[in-house]
Amino acid sequence: MDGTASASTTEQPETRTSDLNVQGMTCAACVRRVERALLRVPGVAEASVNLPLHRATVRFDPEQASVPELLKAIEDAGYEALELRPTIESESDSPEEPAARIAAAEEAEERGLRRDLVFTAALTVPLLVIAMSHGALPGLDGALGHFLQFALATPVVFGPGKRFFRLAWSALRHRSADMNTLIALGTFAAWSYSTVALLSHAFLHEHGGALPHVYFEAAAAIIGFVLLGKLLEARARKKLADAVRGLVALTPKVAHKRVGTALIDVPVESLVRGDLVLIRPGERIPIDAEVVQGASAVDESMLTGESLPVDKAEGAVVYGGTLNQSGSLVVRVTQTGKGTMLARIIEAVEQAQGSKAPIARLADVISGIFVPIVVGIAAIAFVAWLLVDPSASGLATAIERFVAVLVIACPCALGLATPAAVAVGTGKGAELGILVKGGSVLEAASRVDTVLVDKTGTLTTGKPRLTDVVALPGFDEAELLRLVAAVERESEHPIARAIVVGFTERAGADEASLPPVEGFRIEVGHGASGIVGGKRVRVGNAAWLRESGISTEALEEAADRLASLGRTPSFVEIDDALAGLVAVADRPTEEARQALRRLREMGIEVAMVTGDRERTARAIADELGIATVYAETRPTDKARIVAEYRDKGAVVAMVGDGINDAPALALAHVGIAIGSGTDISLAAADVVLLRGGLAKLPQALELGRSTLRTIRQNLFWAFVYNVVGIPIAAGLLYPVTGWLLSPVLASLAMSMSSVSVLTNSLRLRYAR
Repeated sequence: MDGTASASTTEQPETRTSDLNVQGMTCAACVRRVERALLRVPGVAEASVNLPLHRATVRFDPEQASVPELLKAIEDAGYEALELRPTIESESDSPEEPAARIAAAEEAEERGLRRDLVFTAALTVPLLVIAMSHGALPGLDGALGHFLQFALATPVVFGPGKRFFRLAWSALRHRSADMNTLIALGTFAAWSYSTVALLSHAFLHEHGGALPHVYFEAAAAIIGFVLLGKLLEARARKKLADAVRGLVALTPKVAHKRVGTALIDVPVESLVRGDLVLIRPGERIPIDAEVVQGASAVDESMLTGESLPVDKAEGAVVYGGTLNQSGSLVVRVTQTGKGTMLARIIEAVEQAQGSKAPIARLADVISGIFVPIVVGIAAIAFVAWLLVDPSASGLATAIERFVAVLVIACPCALGLATPAAVAVGTGKGAELGILVKGGSVLEAASRVDTVLVDKTGTLTTGKPRLTDVVALPGFDEAELLRLVAAVERESEHPIARAIVVGFTERAGADEASLPPVEGFRIEVGHGASGIVGGKRVRVGNAAWLRESGISTEALEEAADRLASLGRTPSFVEIDDALAGLVAVADRPTEEARQALRRLREMGIEVAMVTGDRERTARAIADELGIATVYAETRPTDKARIVAEYRDKGAVVAMVGDGINDAPALALAHVGIAIGSGTDISLAAADVVLLRGGLAKLPQALELGRSTLRTIRQNLFWAFVYNVVGIPIAAGLLYPVTGWLLSPVLASLAMSMSSVSVLTNSLRLRYAR
């Protein structure tokens, strides 16, 4: 992520972040009003509102502000709110609790919309039949037909339509306007004009005078179509949270807790650290824990993507949501609630879905001034039509144009364009094992043109293997390897472990057969030494041996040859004499080859940045087709290289392990970690490739491109819809084409525009 952006959003220790569910928002203007209301609360540092998820994320100082104060600010702004606590708030909470709250709120909203829509449809359908019959129905060709329309429309306008008037009044009290303002103005103008005209005709005109034009059907149909659009939006919004619901569903609700010799089935959320839990074959593991008894194979594909199960025995770590396959395990709980791996992944996905992409600022700014402009255009259209024809018929036409402009211009689609695509994109990423931390990351990923990749564990397996043993005359290869392995057994360095494993494989023996070592020492950056069976053995680089007066010339050519093949040689000295060398290699993965090939097809430049030797790094790079190599770099050097690329105008993604590469990850436009969602990886990177290794990198960048492409499509059609629709509704094209858009069709078009934006965003779920 961009360094500036990172600095602005870094969570300070004294702040708290809370997520609130906000009901009643309908457009981008509502979003701006809720954000402003929250930012006015003393102590609130940041507030971001997501329209399709109906969620407000607030960062605040708990010493100055509280959640009840935040909820009151939202309610004072005219909306309903409740705290969701989506980031498991306490150790005893389960990841299912926030999802249940969200589902309950969504279900209540959908139930209310469905009830109002059924009521509206029951009255509006016969109303439309009467209105569109134009007096052709027997007995309804006079004032009785108009009064029946009034009787059918009024309960709709002031029943289900009451929600729009309430929210419009709330907006007016806060000196703002939104979609509800347009709906309320449009429906009330149509109903009130029709009512006044009907009553005037009935009580002020002589019997038999010409019946006035009335628009009761428009007022009711507008409310009906808007409610239909809102119901379809609510159903589509459910699909936005499918990624989180799918993760939550992986956790069983009940655990078999061992108490003494008895087993008790208890709710998973009641478990605490130290509890013993039995997991039978075929059951999902309920919590993060350590195996204390038994052995089994566990399917961890939901974390790692690896189809092969992982063997677990005493001392092994198991994760909640993974599937126990072959044997029974007794485990001791190590993490609960928000501390579990699954809960942290759910938290990251929810935060990402609720975030904004920078491109959303365009829609926010436009929506903030859009409604007043639309009201102005509607007023101009009204006056213009009235000037053309000041008669009663002309007044009716002017009101019709006024209502049509107000209704068709509702900025719902504009407000949904960006957050809907971001929510679907981050959810799709979670399904693919790509954890993306927000809309800004997706947008930055879409523009990446340069990828800097660490070597060890990223391009290569991260597990070096012994490849060569070279002994000078007078020394036996097998004995040389035995002495070296004995020394290296005391070290935890990956190269040391590779040499020890290589000895056990070649000798057909285990580590216990190695002789003991006395006086073991490690010289950081140089090598290791010790006394084995009375012989002084040193293993390390050539410079270290030369410092002690040992000439390495006899093996320099062999070392250079091995380095040119991508292998790392270590020189061996026994009793002050050069004895030979051993070499290990960390081989490139097939996933890396495929990923780099795809990146090149995407037109992305790739460079290797590694702390390994120049020759070794170059050999691996040549094998993988990487032209640019930065070798023997320290963490600060990697950050400097990222900065140099940025200064040249490149959009940089840095790919590493999230630990040693942290400075470079933070400085890159997009920091990408390879790993299984460890604490450090989740904290250091903007994107975590949870499974599949580097093979997921092209997918992550393509996901960013697809999401931004969808956002642009949404914004384009939202703009085009208004640019084309408003002039037609105002009657601007009538003198040329004869086109006029009725308020009823305007309301249908407005509702369908919002649904089309959501539908277009949901296509991302099926992107390949």
